[in-house]
Amino acid sequence: MPVIIHQQFIEASVERCFDLVRNVDIHTQTTLKTKERAVGGVTEGLLEQGDTVTWEAVHFGVKQRLTAKVTVMERPHQFVDVMVKGAFQSFTHTHEFIEKEDGTVMIDRFQYKSPIGFIGVLADKLFLEKYMRGFIVSRARALKKIAECSCM
Repeated sequence: MPVIIHQQFIEASVERCFDLVRNVDIHTQTTLKTKERAVGGVTEGLLEQGDTVTWEAVHFGVKQRLTAKVTVMERPHQFVDVMVKGAFQSFTHTHEFIEKEDGTVMIDRFQYKSPIGFIGVLADKLFLEKYMRGFIVSRARALKKIAECSCM
């Protein structure tokens, strides 16, 4: 089961980073390449523990839907969302925020299991893990730009 871990330093408060990451509207802004949008559950504003959101996005040229549920919310240090329906067999995405003197370290830990047994494992090795790492890193960099901007 692949585990992708990415750390991003952001020159912003831990509270600001935490709220931006759980903001559905900001999520849409940080995933423009995949045209991600919320189409079910919570479709705007801040996610809270117990909330579900269904995302529609284009991955590998195919429109897909994925529903995730927020299972842990420890503001402003951590929240966890898990897939309840979608293309993966399962995933758990832990978002952690560590306050530093001059900003915040945001840590994404994305653990997933591909569907289709051995074929899914092969897909992980050939392209999927690299694709998912790129997606997470790209989103983290976009969040950093937004969080460090004084325009919000």
